[in-house]
Amino acid sequence: MMHRLAGLAALIFTLHAGAALADPVTFTDIAGREVTVEAPVERMILGEGRQVYLLGILDREDPFERVVGWRQDLLEADPASYHIYAEKFPQLKDLPTFGGFKDGTFDVEQAAALKPQLVLMNLEAKAATEDAGYDEKLAKLGISIAYVDFREDPMAHSVEAMRIMGKVTGKEAQAEEYIDFVEAQMARVTDTLEGAEFDRPKVFVDRAGGYSDDCCMTFGPGNFGDYVEIAGGTNIAGDILPSTFGTLNPEQIIAANPDQVIVTGGQWDAYVPGGNWVGMGPGSDMDVARGKLEALTQRTAMTGINAVETGEFHAIWHQFYDNPYYFVAVQKIATWLHPELFADLDPEATLKELHTRFLPVDYTPGYWVSLSDD
Repeated sequence: MMHRLAGLAALIFTLHAGAALADPVTFTDIAGREVTVEAPVERMILGEGRQVYLLGILDREDPFERVVGWRQDLLEADPASYHIYAEKFPQLKDLPTFGGFKDGTFDVEQAAALKPQLVLMNLEAKAATEDAGYDEKLAKLGISIAYVDFREDPMAHSVEAMRIMGKVTGKEAQAEEYIDFVEAQMARVTDTLEGAEFDRPKVFVDRAGGYSDDCCMTFGPGNFGDYVEIAGGTNIAGDILPSTFGTLNPEQIIAANPDQVIVTGGQWDAYVPGGNWVGMGPGSDMDVARGKLEALTQRTAMTGINAVETGEFHAIWHQFYDNPYYFVAVQKIATWLHPELFADLDPEATLKELHTRFLPVDYTPGYWVSLSDD
């Protein structure tokens, strides 16, 4: 009898202890919505596969331990990172995959069968999510949606998104440690420029240059456009485009005569096989990338501009526009725009430290190249 009572007491204690580990947490997401979930969340769906950039910082032992499904855009948009993570965490290959909220191919019934507590969504998908009624359908099933953002306005939203995910995962200390690191690394640029005398070079950011024959996609007042301004340059599209993403025609670029051009690039064979895009990202072939970058100087939009004449023509990993590592891009751009002010700043060392301290995978070079490199 005593043994049975002791066993029952142990069971009750275990159940209460387990319950204490998960408590309701209420927060305001990046869309301004109040969200309540049992935290730490043990089962979630990633509305975009590239959100693993975020989870990798918080769940360093296994970024996929709480992921029950995801949108497999990581394999298409950043295959190098996908394979690096897959080599260390092969279970990701068996995760159920979903269509997108924005294109209306998300399967609510499939999602419900996986019993997630939370679907993590990017802010730009909010309108499509609501138009399709996904939010209401998931809410009826007891599944919460939370919006984060590293793309629409990373300067304003990245830190808060990291804090939100710290609460959701029960990794608030890790989130704050990372935020401190980001702010310190950003200060290495902003503190140097504050009070310094310098001219702001005119910069054209060629978004996914060579991805299509059309020229040229770019960034307005936001994202890489902000990176340029923070790094001490003038984004030539900043006063032309009304929002973060848009296009300039060749005549506008030639008339602005940018002093420097920064092409964002990635490994996009899944989208445009054998395209003229500049392959950037971990493990990229720098000789091939440099050759493609040089070929982009021959486009009509680059005719006679200062950046081509001086060789201040660069390429950088496109995915810095959509992850919490944006500060590395700001540092690299600063060294291009003001090498004399940032002679002691080593963005590659920063990227290595990021991997060593915060990420579950090793650093592999290949994130930028320049025609002005020796």
